Amino acid sequence: MHDCSRDTGRMASVVVNLSKIPLILFLLYVFVCSLDVLSSAFQLAGGRVAGDIFQDNGILSNPVAGLVVGILVTVLVQSSSTSTSIVVSLVSSGLLDVHSAIPIVMGSNIGTSVTNTIVALMQASEREEFERAFAGATVHDCFNWLSVLVLLPLEAVSGLLQWLSEAAVSALNFKTGEEAPELLKVITEPITKLVIQLDQSVITAIAMGDQTMRNKSLVKNWCQITATVAQSRPVVLLGKQRTNRGSTDPSQNQPRNHLFVDTSLSDLAVGLILLACSLLVLCSCLLLLVKLLNSVLKGQVTSTINTIINTDFPYPFAWLAGYLALMVGAGMTFVVQSSSVFTSTLTPLIGIGVISIERAYPLTLGSNLGTTTTAILAALASPKDNLVASVQVALCHFFFNLLGILLWYPVPASRLPIRMAGALGRCTARYRWFAVLYILLCFLLIPSLVFALSMAGWRVMVGVSIPVAVAAVSVVTVNALQAWMPNYLPVMLRNWDFLPCWMTSLQPLDNIITKATLRCSCGKGLSRSFTPKPQLADSTIGPGQGGEEKWKKKDKAGEIQCNMESLGYVEEHF
Repeated sequence: MHDCSRDTGRMASVVVNLSKIPLILFLLYVFVCSLDVLSSAFQLAGGRVAGDIFQDNGILSNPVAGLVVGILVTVLVQSSSTSTSIVVSLVSSGLLDVHSAIPIVMGSNIGTSVTNTIVALMQASEREEFERAFAGATVHDCFNWLSVLVLLPLEAVSGLLQWLSEAAVSALNFKTGEEAPELLKVITEPITKLVIQLDQSVITAIAMGDQTMRNKSLVKNWCQITATVAQSRPVVLLGKQRTNRGSTDPSQNQPRNHLFVDTSLSDLAVGLILLACSLLVLCSCLLLLVKLLNSVLKGQVTSTINTIINTDFPYPFAWLAGYLALMVGAGMTFVVQSSSVFTSTLTPLIGIGVISIERAYPLTLGSNLGTTTTAILAALASPKDNLVASVQVALCHFFFNLLGILLWYPVPASRLPIRMAGALGRCTARYRWFAVLYILLCFLLIPSLVFALSMAGWRVMVGVSIPVAVAAVSVVTVNALQAWMPNYLPVMLRNWDFLPCWMTSLQPLDNIITKATLRCSCGKGLSRSFTPKPQLADSTIGPGQGGEEKWKKKDKAGEIQCNMESLGYVEEHF
């Protein structure tokens, strides 16, 4: 009788878990659609700025400025495909040469990784999940930044990527092909087209200097006629008479039926509305997905999936598992036609522990290759006159990612992005505000500062960058010697105790943020009973390098006693 009830309970659990699968698929579909709408929102809010940035070709001739332009534009439009297509249009029209386009393509590779980093913020409520999710998201950033640090100077000196792309184009007999398959859009467009439809050619036209397009809205409007409209011929739009100046694109004269048809709002207002709504939907879907996945993938199911996904092949073929994951990442990205969608879907799975960061790393690298394959197919659909230039730019993107993989994957000791991402994840788990600071610094503030320095002239750029580079190399070298060969260092340099606390730890900044938060809470009349949040031991500089004596471990969970300054502040005010 007892065995019968146990079997009945197991069957009921299986049925409940199976019933959750359609809901998971539905939430995943809405999640992908919200990413698409989020990209449209960023294009509406920042598309014209992106076009204006691309318009100054004198700036783009500077490799560093070109790299930063690629980062900023891709962050603004939230689509590396859009920024790359603009670059291809500029190259094919003769406004930009391939040599100047390569740094922009590198920058777009960095900018596209901001999406899954933002997605990782949605798991900030659980410390351990947040640590894994943020590490899994930033491994993409670390790979891109390290590849740029090596390949951008190499390209500026030798023109390696340009030479490889030219050799490939001359060796292969390219012919104009059909349009690249849009497998994911076939599924998502029925929903996203009801929300918003954009005319992305406006951004490209502004980038190419077409002043007549500057006042045109990116939002496609409903048009009641389908014939081609002559120059300055009146067009009736939903009862309003407007003048269509020289429209010869039949697609512009087809019916557009979405939420913002013929809206009186500006592009910026529409973009901000869509941004808020898409972020709300994205966050809600992600939170529900994580909860459902946690309920389904628990106990024996989780351990089984971990065994299947994260286990290597038997010796001596253990190394093949990583390359198989790399090919799976490339194939899946080719299917969904978006590296942002693929890596953003991986992030919550990494957070709940289904996929390890060691396995997510080759999947992410494969995703980088897969998105360039899609760009090559799209370039093959270009007109015959623009085919060679379009394919060459797409191949530069492909060779950049391929060389990056050869640099940072085949040898296990060279997989620095995994260790860097792990350190970022641990730091973010201790100080959750650091995640927002990281996004602002890496994708907005530092690129903007570098862009300003590059515009000030090469003397200013060299004068600032060389001391910064020397200081960074010196700190890394001393850290390595402290960890492995401390006897070779002077006594003073064997740890960082001689430096002020704010230079070796984020704890003082965390204290300031905590105090500011407490003051805001008091100003809003919130509860005055406050228990200080325990902090983890700080290891910003590294183990054995100072800072640990001030914050000691409290228990096995790694929590520690709060800094006495914070406790004194709390006792004084509460």
